[in-house]
Amino acid sequence: MTERTHKTIEQAEQEGKYIRKVRSFVKREGRLTNAQARALELHWDTMGLDHNKKVINPSVVFNNENPVVLEIGFGMGKSLVEMAKNAPELNFIGIEVHKPGVGACIALAQEEGIKNLRVYEHDAIEILADCIPDASITTVQLFFPDPWHKKKHHKRRIVSPEFVETIRQKLKIGGVFHMATDWENYAECMLEDMQASAGYKNLSENNDYVPRPDSRPLTKFENRGQRLGHGVWDLQFQRID
Repeated sequence: MTERTHKTIEQAEQEGKYIRKVRSFVKREGRLTNAQARALELHWDTMGLDHNKKVINPSVVFNNENPVVLEIGFGMGKSLVEMAKNAPELNFIGIEVHKPGVGACIALAQEEGIKNLRVYEHDAIEILADCIPDASITTVQLFFPDPWHKKKHHKRRIVSPEFVETIRQKLKIGGVFHMATDWENYAECMLEDMQASAGYKNLSENNDYVPRPDSRPLTKFENRGQRLGHGVWDLQFQRID
């Protein structure tokens, strides 16, 4: 019997082996419904944006100069489509790693006649690095990201000092980073990371959390949290430098 040994990631990579790295999400790829698959097939060319390591020009993508709202992790897209429908004067870009959610979002957007929305099906970290121009976004939205509630998994949370700085670079001066979570510990960590980051101003009157703005629809996650007795915490920080 051949002896099996454990190698470090560095040793394995030097030998050319692929190692699955930790990401800020878990790929829970469900089966596409017929409607989702059809939406992707028929409308990706007009609504989809591909990760090709080319920086986009939002003015060209939308054929106008309207402000751009970027949402990271839009789930099945219901609230994102609702926001786009309610604010035709804004352009929306959604990033979601799960194909069924992307298909559902596109299908609903087509049903509602939405023209001011484009979507990526890819990891948000790579989209931010490769595709989104610096100082191009008016609002970045991160609503109910995976809380990785076990303490040993906190390092997997997407909000970190490095992520916060990346978002600052993508925002225009005066642009806003808006987060929401129904996990109090995550809210506290978000607040701590934001307050420790240079170049931001907290829009809360009490220097902590803000009331839910009307622009953010109530989501199934928020309703679920309320049923479970959880609070919901919104944070809004403006780029000032």
